[in-house]
Amino acid sequence: MTVIDSQSRVNATLTPEPLAAPVASSANLTRNSRAERARMPVALHVAEDVAIQHGVCIRPITQRVTDTYTGEVTLVDVPCGATLDSKCPPCAQRAKRLRMHQCRAGWHANTDPIPDADPPNDPQRDLVQVRADVTAVRDEFLDLGDVDSAEAAAETLDALDAELVDLGVRGRLEPDRTGERRTRSTKRRQDAPNLPKKTMAKTTLGQTFTGNGGTVYRPSMFVTVTLPSYGRVDRTTGVPVHPDRYDYQGAARDAIHFSRLLDRLVQNLRRVAGYDVQYFATIEPQRRLAPHAHFAIRGVIPRHLLRQVIAATYHQVWWPATDEPVYAGEHLPVWDEDAVDLDSGGYLDPVTGSYLPTWDEALNDLDDLAQLYADTGNRDEIRPQHVVRFGAQADIKGLISGTPDADRRIGYLAKYLTKDIAHCHQDTDGDLTVAGHTDRLVEALRYEPCSPTCTNWLRYGIQPKNARAGMTPGACKAKAHKREHLGYGGRRVLVSRKWSGKTLADHRHERRAFVLALLGIDPTTESATAGDKTSDRYVWEPINPNEAPPLATRLLHAITKRQTWRAAYESARNGTGPPAANSPLTLHPPKPAPATEGHETS
Repeated sequence: MTVIDSQSRVNATLTPEPLAAPVASSANLTRNSRAERARMPVALHVAEDVAIQHGVCIRPITQRVTDTYTGEVTLVDVPCGATLDSKCPPCAQRAKRLRMHQCRAGWHANTDPIPDADPPNDPQRDLVQVRADVTAVRDEFLDLGDVDSAEAAAETLDALDAELVDLGVRGRLEPDRTGERRTRSTKRRQDAPNLPKKTMAKTTLGQTFTGNGGTVYRPSMFVTVTLPSYGRVDRTTGVPVHPDRYDYQGAARDAIHFSRLLDRLVQNLRRVAGYDVQYFATIEPQRRLAPHAHFAIRGVIPRHLLRQVIAATYHQVWWPATDEPVYAGEHLPVWDEDAVDLDSGGYLDPVTGSYLPTWDEALNDLDDLAQLYADTGNRDEIRPQHVVRFGAQADIKGLISGTPDADRRIGYLAKYLTKDIAHCHQDTDGDLTVAGHTDRLVEALRYEPCSPTCTNWLRYGIQPKNARAGMTPGACKAKAHKREHLGYGGRRVLVSRKWSGKTLADHRHERRAFVLALLGIDPTTESATAGDKTSDRYVWEPINPNEAPPLATRLLHAITKRQTWRAAYESARNGTGPPAANSPLTLHPPKPAPATEGHETS
C-alpha cells in the first residue's frame, strides 16, 4: 500500500458524509415555525365551523331592543337570513327547508287554500256611500277649477279610505296612477301557433280520477322547460364545441328576459287549462349556463295540450334596436352639469352638443313607426328588439301525492337553491374551458341592456330612464350583469298567490307551533312568549358594529343556546322527558341578573 492510498483512506474516514435533507412533516416542525403556525386553524374559524354544525348563523346582525315600559335595553342577535351557502350555510339550509315545506303544503291540496271573500257588512256599505258623495264633490270642484277645495276633499277621501281598512276592507277604490300605461296590439305573431281557449272554472284544483277499487286520485304535474339551442355543446361540460359559432348574444338576451317568458307561460296555461293553475317553480342553470325552470303544478293538464302551450308561448321585447352601437371607447355621451329640466335628460352628444333622446321619446318614436306601418298595411315590418321562446325540450311527468317519486321531486326542486347561478355545477368549477365559456357569456352581457334604467342605453344613443350623472356603458350594477347571475336577474323561486294560502312568515309560525306542541308548551302561555320581543312595546334599532360584542363571543353563546334547544327537542321526540337539572345543558338556564344592557341571541 502506497503512502497516497493510506492518506486517502484516512481522509475518507475523517470526512463526514453529507446529511440527507429532512423530510417536511408536522412532527419535526417546531411550534414556533411559520409553517406550523400557518397550518393551525384560526380560533374564530373553529367557532364558525362548530356553529355551522349546530345550525347557528355565522353572520348574526346585532340590534338594540328597548322595552318602552321598563326602559330595559338588550342586544339581540338576528340571523342574517342569507339564502346562499357561500354567505351563511345554516341560514341557507334553513331557507331551503322552509321552501320545501311551502312546496309540500300546496302541491297536492284537496281544497282551495284561500276561501271566498266574506260579503260586505252594513258599516262597510254605509262608509262607501259616504265616500261616493265626497268623490262627486271632489270631481265637481275639479271641473270648476277650485283646486284648494278639491285637495281638501281628497284629504277627506284619504281619511275615509283609512276607515275602510280599519273595518276590514282590502284594496283601494281609486288606485293611484303615476303615469300613462303604454298599450300595444295583442295580435299573435304569424309564426306562432294559435292557442285554444277554455271556459275558466272558479277553482285552483285539477280534475280527479277514480280507480278500480273506488279510490279517488287527484294527480299533479312536474314540468321542466328550457330555452332553445344556441349551438352544439359538450354534454359533459356544457361548453360549446365551436365557441366562434355559439350565439352568445341570443343566450344573453334570452337569460335577461327569461322571467317575462315564464309569466307568459303561466298566463297561457290558465287560459287553456280551464282553471286557476297554481304553481311552485324554481330557476337554475343547465350545464351550458342557460337558465331553465322546474314547475310543480297542482292538477293535471293533457300532455299534448301542455306541449302545444309551451311551443306557442313567446315574449316580445318592444325596446329600441341595439344591433349597432352609436358610442364606444372614449367617444361617450357627456353629462350636462347645467341641465335644468331633468325630464329632458342631461346627456349630450360629445360632438354636436345636442341632447340624446330620452327613454320616453325613444318609445314614442317606436310607437309612431308602428302606427305608420299599420296605416300603410305593413304591420309585419315593425320588429321587436328581441323575441324569447322556449326550446323544443320539455319534461312532463304526472305524480300522485304520497308516492316516493313525488317526495323526491320536492328535493329536486330545491336542489340548487343554496347555490348561485354560476356555481350550481361544482364538478366543473375548476375546468378552464368552462371558465372561458362563462367569461364569453359575461362579456356578451356586459353591454346588453337589461332594463329601461340600464346604463348601457347610452351606448346606443338613448338616455336611460331616470338618467343621472355618472352613468357609464358597461358598468350597470344590476343583477343581470353580475357573474354569479349570468343574465337572470329575477327571483329564484316563483310561487303563485293561491299555492298554499300562506306566506313564508305563516309557514315559519307553523313550524314553530309544531315544535312547541312537541315540547308540550301552549303557545298562548306566558312561558312560551317570555322571550318574544316583537310586540309594540319594544323598539328595534340597528347599532354600530363596533358597539356589538366580539363575533366569537356571540357565536359561543348561540351554540350553547342551540345545544339546549336541541337537547330539549330530542328528549321530547324520544319521549324521555326534559334533560336532568344537573345536566350541563339545562332546558331553562338561570336568568342573568338585571343589568342596564345585556346581550342575547334570537
